[in-house]
Amino acid sequence: MSNSHRYTLIISCPDRAGIIAAVSGFIARHGGFIVEASYHTEQEAQRFFMRQEIRADSLPFDAAEFRQRFAALAQEFAMSWQLFDSAQKKRLVILVSKQDHCLNDLLHRWRSGELLVDIPCVISNHDDLRGFVEWHGIPFIHVDMQANKAAAFDKIAALFEQHRGDCMVLARFMQIMPPALCQRFSGRIINIHHSFLPSFIGAKPYHQAYQRGVKLIGATCHYVTDELDAGQIIEQDTLRIDHGDTVDDLVRYGRDIEKTVLSRGLRYHVEDRVMVCGSKTIVFR
Repeated sequence: MSNSHRYTLIISCPDRAGIIAAVSGFIARHGGFIVEASYHTEQEAQRFFMRQEIRADSLPFDAAEFRQRFAALAQEFAMSWQLFDSAQKKRLVILVSKQDHCLNDLLHRWRSGELLVDIPCVISNHDDLRGFVEWHGIPFIHVDMQANKAAAFDKIAALFEQHRGDCMVLARFMQIMPPALCQRFSGRIINIHHSFLPSFIGAKPYHQAYQRGVKLIGATCHYVTDELDAGQIIEQDTLRIDHGDTVDDLVRYGRDIEKTVLSRGLRYHVEDRVMVCGSKTIVFR
């Protein structure tokens, strides 16, 4: 997505004739210029999904008035919908433990302007990465999880809200999120899991893959739900391995996959290209 000011309209509704014509007609009547449009019908659910990007300067009103004017049309088609303004950057709160490869990649993309977000803080259950994070000018918050894990997660939730986080990114945060927190921030927590889900859930997936003798390893970017490693999948990738590779080789190869899969999945989410449909996602790349 370019840096030009745009509104992104995403819609999910029961499938029926006339949806595209009605939405496009609404935009056209107000002089709106659509620069990108994507559509999909999920046949089994008989549900229609739409994403449109509109040049903000082509409309005679702002995002708030757009929402007000569009509400009647949305009600007519029983739409679940949102309008996002590209001028308002998403605020990512990143959680990390000791491994820094995913964090390093995200901060590089952020500093270079590839990832157009604000990062109000990085939270960790270890103090190891404080210097690295603070060098980037980002507040680093250490939350001790050893004494009282429930209280620690309450503090993380409070910090997320205090910093007005839009998305919580688990960049190899090696802790299981409590169900209550997953439900509270449903659709707003993104994890990178170091296996090609649904294979090898839980701890040490590379060791599990090595013992099983698989020929492909992978990584999965997914939303976090109260079922371990079972949230809706946003992005995945794989790499071929062979019998000569050790567990350490798999871990080393996997780091590269994890970085790219997390950055792609997170970009799709930040650009409002991901829509949830039950246990699956619709991703308009």
